Amino acid sequence: MPGGRLTQQERQQISLGLADGLAYAEIARRLDRPTSTITREVMRNGGPTAYRADLAHHATERRTHRRRQATPRGAATPAPAHGRDAEAVRAYEEMFTTLLMGQGLPKMMSRVLTCLYTTDAGSLTASELVERLDVSPASVSKAVAFLESQGLIRRERDERRRERYAVDDDVFYQSTIASARSSLQLAEAARQGVGVLGSDTPAAARLENIARFVDFVAEGITRAAEQAREVLHTKPRASSGDDAEPGPEHA
Repeated sequence: MPGGRLTQQERQQISLGLADGLAYAEIARRLDRPTSTITREVMRNGGPTAYRADLAHHATERRTHRRRQATPRGAATPAPAHGRDAEAVRAYEEMFTTLLMGQGLPKMMSRVLTCLYTTDAGSLTASELVERLDVSPASVSKAVAFLESQGLIRRERDERRRERYAVDDDVFYQSTIASARSSLQLAEAARQGVGVLGSDTPAAARLENIARFVDFVAEGITRAAEQAREVLHTKPRASSGDDAEPGPEHA
C-alpha cells in the first residue's frame, strides 16, 4: 500500500469519484489507499459536496509550510510521552477529528474534543489548548462554550485555581441516554399522528410501526447503557512488565 501524502493527481481522482457518487471505500480501493485516508481528506477540505482537488492540495501545502515554520531547524523537539510515535499520534488525531465531524460536530469543536480525549490527564487549560492546536484564544473559547453546552466537557479548577476543561468519564453514557430520550420523543410524535390520520389508515399504520420500532430500540439502548456504565470507569490494567516481584512481606 503506497504511503506518504496524497498527490495532486490522487486528489483529482477523489474529486472525480465524488462527482460520480462513489463511496469513500470504492475511491480508496481504486487509489490503493486506506478508506480512512480518503474520508479524512474529504472531510477536512469541505466535505463531499464542496471538495475541490486544487484547493485541497494548496491547503495541504500551506499546512505543511506552517508546520515547518513552527519548528525551526535545530530546535529541540520534546520526546513523545510513553515512547509514542509522534507522527502516528498526529494521524490518529486527524482521523478521530474527521470521525467526529462526520457525526455532525463542527471542525473546531471536534479538534478540541479530540485533543482532550487523547491527553493522558483528560483535561487542559485554555492556553494549553491554544498551544496544542495552534489556534486563537477566541477559537478555543467558542469551542469549549459549545462543547460545555452540549454536555461533552466540563469545567474544573486545579490546585493553582486555573480553569481547566475536562472530558467526563460519563460523557458517552449521558449522550447515549440523551439520544435515547430524543428517540422516544420521535415515537411519541409518531403516535400522535395515528390519531390525526385515523387509526385504520395506511399512513397511521406506518406511523404506529415506526413508534413501536423506535420504542423498542430506545428502551434497549437505555438498558444497555445502564448495564455497561461501569465500563467507562474501568482503570487500565498494569502490563505484565509492570508486575513487580513480591517483597519479603509477601513471601
